[in-house]
Amino acid sequence: MAPELSGVLTIAALIGLLALVHVPLGDYLAAVLTPTRHNRVERVTYRLLGVNPDNQQSTTSYLLATLGFSLAGLVVLFLILVGQGALPFSRDLPGMPWDMAFNTAASFVSNTNWQSYAGESTLGYTAQMAGLAVQNFVSAATGIAVFAAVVRGFLAVRSDVLGNFWVDLIRICFRLLLPMAIIGAVILIATGVVQNFAPDQTITTIAGGQQTLPGGPVASQEVIKELGTNGGGFFNANSAHPFENPNGLSNLFEIFLLLVIPFSLPRTLGTMLRNQKQGLAILATMAILWLASVALTVWAEVSRVGAAPQLAGAALEGKEVRFGAWASALFAASTTGTSTGAVNSMHDSFTAPGGGVIMLNMLLGEVSPGGVGSGAYSMLVMAVLATFIAGLMVGRTPEFLGKKIGQQEMTYVALFVLIMPVCVLVGTAAAISLPSTPDAMANSGIHGFSEVVYAYASAGNNNGSAFAGLTVTSTFFQMTLGLVMLIGRFVPIALVLALAGSVARAGTVPKTSGTLPTHTPLFIGLLIGEVLLITGLTFFPTLALGPIAEALS
Repeated sequence: MAPELSGVLTIAALIGLLALVHVPLGDYLAAVLTPTRHNRVERVTYRLLGVNPDNQQSTTSYLLATLGFSLAGLVVLFLILVGQGALPFSRDLPGMPWDMAFNTAASFVSNTNWQSYAGESTLGYTAQMAGLAVQNFVSAATGIAVFAAVVRGFLAVRSDVLGNFWVDLIRICFRLLLPMAIIGAVILIATGVVQNFAPDQTITTIAGGQQTLPGGPVASQEVIKELGTNGGGFFNANSAHPFENPNGLSNLFEIFLLLVIPFSLPRTLGTMLRNQKQGLAILATMAILWLASVALTVWAEVSRVGAAPQLAGAALEGKEVRFGAWASALFAASTTGTSTGAVNSMHDSFTAPGGGVIMLNMLLGEVSPGGVGSGAYSMLVMAVLATFIAGLMVGRTPEFLGKKIGQQEMTYVALFVLIMPVCVLVGTAAAISLPSTPDAMANSGIHGFSEVVYAYASAGNNNGSAFAGLTVTSTFFQMTLGLVMLIGRFVPIALVLALAGSVARAGTVPKTSGTLPTHTPLFIGLLIGEVLLITGLTFFPTLALGPIAEALS
């Protein structure tokens, strides 16, 4: 089969699968987030945590619970990583250095899953399962819980109640992520992904040399890594490793996993709001941005610009032959559009336009379609901003989902929009100004600059992928990237919950002839234009110094 036909069929099959599960999964998640009776396992968990599941939390209480739980996770994971030598199934590996342990703990707690280490040579099985895999579940559940609280804020009328964080967290884990992960892990094992507790095996190669072959509980971590838009690989090569992603079928399924919840959440939004037109508008915005990034990335990687791509039929450097350019570009566009960070190819080896597109995906701010929960609530913030801009242009009072948007709400929105660019640009500027940074770059000049920008864009947007040409093992990079991850995750959460509390305390505004419809193609176009314009105005100079200059050189 020709690569072009195979690539088109793969994309079509992916879209078909996502469309097939969109309604049932979206509605099921809405039911999970709607108060119902607690089952026996959940009640036992509540008792162990000392939580009253019937108590409703105010904005402040919900935020403190979110931050407190994440801080506890940060501390526990740090201790597991530095002390893994004393844990069972450690594979006789020592604990991580303190700065790498902080970076890794911040990474997994913030749903970034950036890795400055090689998993197969650094971590034992207990650290992988009890440390990293647990955070893969709970950090994903935290994002969905915050999304649910924001939606409840728009539904509330003169109330400061956003739900119960502990109930949301436990229900999402037990009723959504765990069942889907179990089914997904079985499917991955069937496609050839490794799942065992076997010790490392030393084999003799054809050339007569010795090679150590690691195993491990890979499938169980691989499934939640994609399903929760986490991205941290069991092996250093991530989803390019044949034990994590052995063939084209597993590759398609992994892309499906990382997109399925983000693209189903707009249906959840419409169901909770009892307004499916609004959910479809958000879905259309996300889908258009994602499809555009897929098309541009595929074009860049198969356009055969240069002597080597012309001979090979595509830009195949850094890509697995078993996947090819089309599947690699599709994976790259999807993983950067969802803040997943898993990779099945070397992003550092993409063409300059292709690398620029996947970098731009992250700089859009987690909306195409973004991480689980975080993409949906980020898009709601963008919709509030679009409503406000439209109101200014036509002289109407800005209203969104029946709530008037005033000065306080716009303050939270403005800070939400600004925090990520500040993290990315300040972090990049600080790193570039260091005399030691050129030594950490695998490439000098324009591409080396792009490597640094990509690293802080990945950290600030909680993505986790890397150009991989930048050595980030110094204490400076470990600490600054870790701090950028934490700020990029939890400051926006605080701001979006504050926004939810503000609109919850307000009354509803009846629709009039002056109310701007927020579900029409016109509004979808305004929303897409706003996202692109804000990103362009913020990051165009940076992109011009990096991938754009490289593409034109």
